[in-house]
Amino acid sequence: MAMAAAAGVGELQKELICPICLDFFDDPVILKCGHNFCRGCILMHWEEDGDDDVGYRCPECRQVFGKISFTTNYLVKNLVDKLDGLEFLRSGNGKPPAPAKPSKLDGKCDKHGEELKLYCHTDSKPICVVCRESRSHRHHDVAPLPEVVEDLKGELRLRLIKLTWQKSVCERVKATDEAAKTDAKRRKQDLKAKIENDIGALVQFLLDEKDDVMASLDAEEVATVAMIDENLKDVSKEMTAVDKAITDIQNHLSGKTTFQAINQTVTSPFQVCSSLQATNCPPNWEEFTGPLQLIMWKKMMHVLHTVPANLALDMDTAHHGLQISDFDTKFSSGQHYWEVDVRDKGVWYLGVTTEYSNRKGYVNLSPSAGYWSLCLQDRLYANEEDARLSLADYWGSPRMGVYLDYDRGRVSFYDAVTMKHVYTFDAYFDEPVFPFFSPGKNDPGSRLQVCHYY
Repeated sequence: MAMAAAAGVGELQKELICPICLDFFDDPVILKCGHNFCRGCILMHWEEDGDDDVGYRCPECRQVFGKISFTTNYLVKNLVDKLDGLEFLRSGNGKPPAPAKPSKLDGKCDKHGEELKLYCHTDSKPICVVCRESRSHRHHDVAPLPEVVEDLKGELRLRLIKLTWQKSVCERVKATDEAAKTDAKRRKQDLKAKIENDIGALVQFLLDEKDDVMASLDAEEVATVAMIDENLKDVSKEMTAVDKAITDIQNHLSGKTTFQAINQTVTSPFQVCSSLQATNCPPNWEEFTGPLQLIMWKKMMHVLHTVPANLALDMDTAHHGLQISDFDTKFSSGQHYWEVDVRDKGVWYLGVTTEYSNRKGYVNLSPSAGYWSLCLQDRLYANEEDARLSLADYWGSPRMGVYLDYDRGRVSFYDAVTMKHVYTFDAYFDEPVFPFFSPGKNDPGSRLQVCHYY
């Protein structure tokens, strides 16, 4: 029973040892992973091997914590305090008892008083020559003590070689890990600088673009308001003159003036300013009412270091059984944007058309016929209701962008390279519409280009 109790106490004693200092816990704390350490030991460990960048690891399970965090383990603390008073577990200085010292090999035999010159392998103890002849060791495996010492030294030399090799392995691993740790921190700093530069360039681009758009918006307002203010000055001047004339006539009619004054007013020239009218010059807000985010995104492609590539359908290398189906995308709500490659095409028509518009024979490309489109022939035109409206004498951009705002009834066209606004149709859609594109009858060299991002 006493041996079992002692074994139980020994196991409990092991559980109360700090794995860092190998001493009984002093102010024990528990980590979130469940392992216990002395408060000072874990803080010293984290000060040497942890920081906010790499985190703080548990020395036992290597779990990483983002910040220093632990809780006092009062249960373990109470157990240590209770065991502190037991003399068979602790000495007077509060530390575990020191292990028993081994017997001196150069001493004398306690039983016979002779020098210990032999070693009994059977009993694993040094003996004297008298012990060798005694009944206790007569049939045991006995050897001279110097030979046993040399054998033990040989074992120690072999162990020293293994430990030296193990130490070199530890040093190599430590050096590799330290280098990897340093490289990880350096690499993180390099990537951090790259991220800040790359994203900072985009942010600065957007800020600059915002300033430009706001400046253009202010300029449009200033120009419009200046024209209105100028007209208001003329109106105010005319109103002052009219008020004076009305006052003079009212004075004449009330008998407050003489005959000569009345006669002078009647015979004087009387003119009404017929050219006076309200300013009919509304500001041009088209540049600011389109898909502003999309425009900024398109412009941003020019500051990217890496951009997606475009793909083309080459009919010359296609399988003989391949057929290109009609472009069948229908829109009945929402906002949509697409681009058409018009590179090297001398004639083209593009825009949107209603679901039930005429598609055969002669097609009238006017809005009343269900078409809102631009065309390039000798120059760039907008196909309005009664006639084609000339937009530009020369068109050199390889792409045309089409922006459809179905719910607002707007179809806008953009130079898809610079995202400069070209033209906008105002319409009302009461049926679904489809993208419309035609290469023209007299343009046999046209081919389809699949447009992607820029």
